[in-house]
Amino acid sequence: MRILLTNDDGINAPGIALLRELALELSDDVWTVAPETDQSGLGHALSLSHPLRARKVAEKQYAVSGTPTDCVIMGVRHLIDGPVDLVLSGINAGQNVGDHVTYSGTVAGAMEGAFLGIRSIALSQAFAFDGHRDVPWDTVRAHAPGVLKDLLKVDFPRSTLLNVNFPACRPEEVQGAAHVRQGTFEHGLGIEERHDGRGLSYYWLKFQGNIPELEEGTDMAALAERQIAITPIRMDLTDHLFLDRLKAGAS
Repeated sequence: MRILLTNDDGINAPGIALLRELALELSDDVWTVAPETDQSGLGHALSLSHPLRARKVAEKQYAVSGTPTDCVIMGVRHLIDGPVDLVLSGINAGQNVGDHVTYSGTVAGAMEGAFLGIRSIALSQAFAFDGHRDVPWDTVRAHAPGVLKDLLKVDFPRSTLLNVNFPACRPEEVQGAAHVRQGTFEHGLGIEERHDGRGLSYYWLKFQGNIPELEEGTDMAALAERQIAITPIRMDLTDHLFLDRLKAGAS
């Protein structure tokens, strides 16, 4: 089995180093094609206005001057000799749940793999934030091997990826895995205005820390209950119920 790894935190992130360790337990044919720098929050972006450069870091490991989407295309279409059987994207430092998955470069890497007809899984490790990051990597290290082996026994529908989030707790506190739907956040992004040394304004996008209402059966609720959240995501964004209403109204 040939596995392609990517992420959005960049080629030097601890999450992708851990992902490589886990992937090598599944196969000895593991390739890494990851962004040269942090690409968090860029979603399913393509680099169309400037060239891409690929730098060989080690055997079967490349850094690309682009987005996670660029990396998957570069790996599958150019760098890797032969077909890819599995794309693993991550392991992201921080959860990718709810409708925030639309911002996620981690999910986008798996999304591009699904577009290419390859089984694809995005993996993220949630963490508690109290002014600094304290990512419980031991949790995903302990539980991801079993989760991946179970998921790889299942046939994926075409154009569907799996989004897997590990809860922010110690490994022994995990309360199993849950197959759940994507939840919904209220919009939680705001603008913080600051001033430079000349008194001119500049701005940072920031999460405002709004606590969402947790609906049972969602990825957000599963993490709150210290469960591993496993969510299938498909590329078809059509609102089929509304489409039926539109058709009925037009007739």
